[in-house]
Amino acid sequence: MKEDTTLKQALQGDINAFQELFIGFQAQLKSYLYRLLANRNDAEDILHDTFIKAFDKLSTFKGESSLKTWVFQIATHLAYNYLQRQKRWTADVSEQAKKLVLENEDLRAKIVQVHESAADARYEMKEHIDTCFTCIGKNLPIENQIAVLLKDLYDFSVAEICIILGKTEGVVKYLLQDGRKIMAEIFDHRCALINKNGVCHQCSELNGWFNPKQQQQEVLIKNDLVKGSKKYQREELYFLRANLVKAIDPLRSKGAALQEILLHCNSLAMGEASNEG
Repeated sequence: MKEDTTLKQALQGDINAFQELFIGFQAQLKSYLYRLLANRNDAEDILHDTFIKAFDKLSTFKGESSLKTWVFQIATHLAYNYLQRQKRWTADVSEQAKKLVLENEDLRAKIVQVHESAADARYEMKEHIDTCFTCIGKNLPIENQIAVLLKDLYDFSVAEICIILGKTEGVVKYLLQDGRKIMAEIFDHRCALINKNGVCHQCSELNGWFNPKQQQQEVLIKNDLVKGSKKYQREELYFLRANLVKAIDPLRSKGAALQEILLHCNSLAMGEASNEG
C-alpha cells in the first residue's frame, strides 16, 4: 500500500513523506485542538509544535497504534501541559462575557466588524450550539474534556483514547461517563432552547442580530434539539448536541469568524486573554 511505503520513507527520515501522512489528519487535529483550547492561535501553535515533535520522535513509533493516534497523543500531551496553566471556565462564562461586551465599546465594535467584514457569515442556532459545546466542555477537568472530545466528536475508540491519555479502559470509561453527565447537567439548567427557565439566550439574540430576516419561530420549530427536548432525557439531548456539533468544522463554518471573537470574549471574562488579542 502507498501509505505503508510513505510511512517507511518517513521512518527513514523523509520529512516530505511524514508531511504527506500528517496532512491526512491535520484538519481534524487542528479542529480538535481548537475545541480543546478555544483559541485559534494557540491551536495553530500546538499543531506546529506537534508536527516538529512527532517528526523528531518518529523513530520511537513502533506501530502499536495508528500514526494518527500516536500524533494525537503528542498533541494532547502538549495541549494538556498548556491547559494546566489555565483555569477551568465557569458555567456562567457566557453571561460574564456578555456583561463585558456591554460594558466595552471596543469589544462590541470588534463583533460588529467581524460580521460586516464576512459577507457570507451566518450565526445560526447550530453555530451557537457548537460554541456552547466548546464553552461547557471547558467546565470539565482536562482529562474529561479530552476524553469527551475524542470519543463523541472525533470518533476515537476507547482503546485509542487509553493510548492517547495513558489511562486504563476503566478510567477512560469513567472519564467519559462523568464528563457527559456534567455537560448534560449544565446544558439542562442553562440552555434556553430546551428549558424556558434557561439563562442562555445567545442563540436567539445572536441569530436575530446577524440574521434579521430569519424567522426565529421557524428556526426553533426546525431545530431537532428543540423538538427532542419534549421527549428526551438530558443524556439523550447531550448526544443530539454532540451529533450536531460533530458535523461542524469550527474553523471553516460560516459562523467561524464570529465564534472566534465570542470565544475570545469568554477568555477575557475568564482572565485568560488580553483585550488586544
